[in-house]
Amino acid sequence: MEGVLWYVLTGTRGGANRARILQTIEARPRNANQLAEELDLDYKTVRHHLDVLTDNGVVEKSGDDYGAVYLLTDRARHHWDTVEEIIAEVD
Repeated sequence: MEGVLWYVLTGTRGGANRARILQTIEARPRNANQLAEELDLDYKTVRHHLDVLTDNGVVEKSGDDYGAVYLLTDRARHHWDTVEEIIAEVD
């Protein structure tokens, strides 16, 4: 999981936005629209990043498509110290 986190947060374009999304979800699960508003990002951009994070097992969604709330997976929660380390190193 640590390698996956490094990849999705530093190894590809958009890693900084994915880190912001993860920090926001960690504070409180939100849907894509709420994330877009809170982070001042385009809705489609947020959906793309959520898809990448979901495909890599970092977040999961709960609920139906439009209103689905995104949360950290248990694996991501277990490795949250790695997420914080990556964010600190990138900043």
